[in-house]
Amino acid sequence: MRKRYFIFTVILVFTLILAPSYLAMGTKKEKGRVYFLEQVGNTQFVRIYADGFEELPLKEKLLAYYLYKAAIAGRDITYDQNHRYALEIRNILEEIITHSKGIDEKVLAKITDYTKLFWANNSNYNERTKRKFIPEVSFEEFVSAAKKAFANGADFGVKDEENLVAKLHHLKRAIFDPDYEPLVTNKSPAPPDDIITGSANNYYYNVTLKEVEAFPEKYPLNSRLAKIDGKIVEEVYRAGGDGIPPGRYARELKNVIKYLEKALPYAEGKQKETLKHLIRYFKTGDPADFRRYNISWVSDNPLVDTINGFIEVYKDARGIKGEYEALVYFVDKKRTKLMRDLATIAQYLEDRAPWKPEYKKKWGNVPVANSIAVLIGVGGAGPMSPIGINLPNAQDIREKYGSKSVLLGNIMTAANQAVGAKLTKEFALTKEEQERASRYGEIAGSVHVALHEVVGHGSGKVSPKLTKDPSEYLREYYSTMEEARADLVGLYHIWDDKLIEMGIIPNEEAAKAAYDSYVRGDLTMLRRIKSGDRIEDDHMRAHHLIVSYLKDKTKAVDVIKKDGKTYFKVNDYKKMRKGVAELLAEIMRIKAEGDYQAIKKLVNTYGIKIDTKLRDEVVARCKAINYPSYTAFVMPRLSLVRNKEGKVVDVIAHYDEDFATQMLRFSGKLKK
Repeated sequence: MRKRYFIFTVILVFTLILAPSYLAMGTKKEKGRVYFLEQVGNTQFVRIYADGFEELPLKEKLLAYYLYKAAIAGRDITYDQNHRYALEIRNILEEIITHSKGIDEKVLAKITDYTKLFWANNSNYNERTKRKFIPEVSFEEFVSAAKKAFANGADFGVKDEENLVAKLHHLKRAIFDPDYEPLVTNKSPAPPDDIITGSANNYYYNVTLKEVEAFPEKYPLNSRLAKIDGKIVEEVYRAGGDGIPPGRYARELKNVIKYLEKALPYAEGKQKETLKHLIRYFKTGDPADFRRYNISWVSDNPLVDTINGFIEVYKDARGIKGEYEALVYFVDKKRTKLMRDLATIAQYLEDRAPWKPEYKKKWGNVPVANSIAVLIGVGGAGPMSPIGINLPNAQDIREKYGSKSVLLGNIMTAANQAVGAKLTKEFALTKEEQERASRYGEIAGSVHVALHEVVGHGSGKVSPKLTKDPSEYLREYYSTMEEARADLVGLYHIWDDKLIEMGIIPNEEAAKAAYDSYVRGDLTMLRRIKSGDRIEDDHMRAHHLIVSYLKDKTKAVDVIKKDGKTYFKVNDYKKMRKGVAELLAEIMRIKAEGDYQAIKKLVNTYGIKIDTKLRDEVVARCKAINYPSYTAFVMPRLSLVRNKEGKVVDVIAHYDEDFATQMLRFSGKLKK
């Protein structure tokens, strides 16, 4: 139930750049700047720039610096959450590539490429498809390389080569067998597995879904359920302190707290209170402390800010356990106008939403909405990054206190600079469609993302008959439902005349470009699913659900074959919008009433299955134009500047690292 828009969706749907009317910088290739760094397989590595950081006051820079350090301190948590062996495997990979003397060059190159993908995905499971990927070397070559590294002084946590080989054999299936624990998240398992036993993540250990559902969780978001000596225990993620015993990830969370406490002197007013709530939460793990933190965070709008904690639940097939993530950013005032303009008409759009009046929300204050420049994202926020975020997730907090939306402007700019418009040229059927995308794709993309975040996730209210958060009623289908709902809100409202009146979009041709691109995106998305016939990622399921429904129910989308290639094309924009309204009204009703059976039927009918022959065609076409499926980002490196007396006088953002160097620095393994 991430209230966010991921980079993969927008790359394949739009040209990934904010409209010229809202951006005066970052939309052209600046001299001396390098965005694209390299490509490994279908993943590209792109550098982001934090323009404007140098202009921040020193106090704000120091706040950002310590929040940045706090983010890195929690990074390892995500690896461990993704798989019980992920940190162990990462250490082996890093030790091999940093002690590589004498290793066969071709073998080393393939291990290095695999390591880069491992870092990019925070494990050996693809961040979007949820499927395991394996090295392009044999197990025997891998063992030989590890032996060479061990002889060169690599620390594998073993005393001799014999124990090293035994360790590698123990991990062999986890690394090399694609059919062993193939999915980190499996929401549609084949018997006899259930969604817990069929998922490889580390949110649960040695338990079944039936056992989990019977267990009374006190810390549902931030705990692991494990059966130890025949008894299920709830291992709470917390540092402990003040009489509270430490829990899982205590070491990492103590380090996070250490840097958050160093940040406190540079925070003011409400933000200082917010950070204190966050520190308290990391000590106790108490949901009540997390609630206090969220209420404080959403009501503040500082220049430098952070998201840090166990936030999103996509990796848990139940949609309950939160993945660790941390994001540090500052408000980019030059790029914020679009978000702020939409925030001012949130109530206007809510009143015109196509769902029942009893589910329409009274917004009260104008929601916080900014375009931001990212300094660092880890875990669920990096190296692969969303481009839009709306938090907090708790429905009652959103209804009572509001939400905060951010558009990750420098992430969008970097991705656009790196990939260009090759995908549109290949998959848009007509010159008219291509020209429309070229002329209006920028504004269509940015407005749809902004509507998704500012209005979409923040909109609606649930029935008073619901006594719990709607996610507890809709369970494993909630995240797909919520992403589909937010996408549909954007698709519906982008046609509203008010947007043209305010200059947010220039005309209806921009709305057509949004529809063209969204429909086309369902086709190009198939390039990510290299095997199998099912979609596991919630964002991808949501997108597929919407387009499949529209093709089936409205007939407003044609599937056209031309010169041996397949195209998706809108044939009637008004009919498509009518279908969007009908589906949106039903999905809002499902959320408001917690109708599990209805969302289950909708997702299973339209959101999961794919045409494998069509997928193979799309994969081949994307390979022919060398178009990447994924983007991982290299963040700025921050350093303190001291004068002769040792006093800190500045914080500098550097853009001098490649991806491997940055990852090794984060792991503390850069060679001196």
